Amino acid sequence: MAVGLRGVGKTVLLNRFSEIAEAHGYDVAFIEATDSGDFATVLAVRLRKILLELDRGAVSRYVAIALRALKSFTLQLPDGSTIQIDPEPLLGTADSGRLLDDLTDVLVAASEAARDRGRGILIAVDEVQYLSEEELSALIVAVHRTTQLNLPLVVVGAGLPQLPGLAGEARSYSERLFEFPEIGSLDDSDARAALEIPAAENGIRFVPEALTELVGVSHGYPYFLQEWGYHVWNHAIMSPIPPDDVRAVRPLVLAALDRDFFRVRLDRLTPKEREYLRAMAELGPGPHRSGDVAGALGVRVESVGPRRGGLIRKGMIYSPAHGDTAFTVPLFDEFLKRVMP
Repeated sequence: MAVGLRGVGKTVLLNRFSEIAEAHGYDVAFIEATDSGDFATVLAVRLRKILLELDRGAVSRYVAIALRALKSFTLQLPDGSTIQIDPEPLLGTADSGRLLDDLTDVLVAASEAARDRGRGILIAVDEVQYLSEEELSALIVAVHRTTQLNLPLVVVGAGLPQLPGLAGEARSYSERLFEFPEIGSLDDSDARAALEIPAAENGIRFVPEALTELVGVSHGYPYFLQEWGYHVWNHAIMSPIPPDDVRAVRPLVLAALDRDFFRVRLDRLTPKEREYLRAMAELGPGPHRSGDVAGALGVRVESVGPRRGGLIRKGMIYSPAHGDTAFTVPLFDEFLKRVMP
C-alpha cells in the first residue's frame, strides 16, 4: 500500500505492479476507489470479466463454483445493481448481505478458480483512503483469509498519508498483511536524472545551473518535474538548455499547474472550507496545529472541527499526528496565496 501526497506517482506504481503481475500469469482487477460506496459493485464487475476468461476451455469445477459465488454476491450489492451472470447463485456462499463475510467468500472462490487454471489474481486499488471503514475492513479480512489458505490472490493499493492509520483502525492486523512505503519527492540526484536522461536520449543537455533551478522550483515532486520539463523543452531553442529558459517558462508552468492540478481540487470545496485552507496557507507549508489554524481564523478550535473533518474526507488535508493538520497536495499553500490574496 504505497502512501504519499498527490502527484508523486502512486498510480504509476500501481500500473507498473499490474504489468508485472500480468507478465507472471495474473489477471488484474484495477479499481479507482471513490467515496460513493460502490466498491463492491466495481469489484464484482472486474471479477466477472476475470472469471469469464477463466471459464474458457475445459470445464473447471472451481471456476463454476466461483461464478455461482459471484452471482450470490451480486444479489447482495448495496446499491441494488444487477450484473449479468448466467449460473444459479450458490446458496449459503457470499449471500449473507454482510460484506465482511461475503467478500471473503467470493475472493476465496475466485482465487481457487485462478489456481485451478494455473493463474492468479491481482486486485489493484487506487485512492484506498476513499473506501468506507466497512469496505476497507472487508478487503483486509478477505486478504487475510486468502493468505492463510495460500491462494494466488495479491492486493496492492495506493492512497494518501492517512492510509496506514485507516487500515489500522479497520483491522489491527493490517500491518502484518501490508507494507506502507512512503512515496515522496525525489532527492537531488534522482530529480536531475529524471530530466537529464530522457533529454540525453534525444541528444540534448542542460546547463548544470538550469538543472539546479528546475529541481529547486519543482521541489523534486515528480508531477511538477514533469510539468517544468515539458515547458522548458518546448521553449528551448538550443543545447545545452540555459537557466534563462527555466525562468522564461515560469508563468506558463504556474498557469498550467493552477489550471490542471490545483484548481480542480479547490473547485470541490465550500467557501468555508476554502477559508480554512487559506488560513492554513498563511501559516506556511505545514504541518500546523489545529489550534493555530483556528487562531488564524479568529475562532475557537471546536467550531472548525466539522470543516476540518470534511476536508479530511475530501482528501485535501490529513493529520500526520494528533492535533496536526497538513496539505495532501504539495505546494498547495503557494497556490492558495496566488488565487486568494
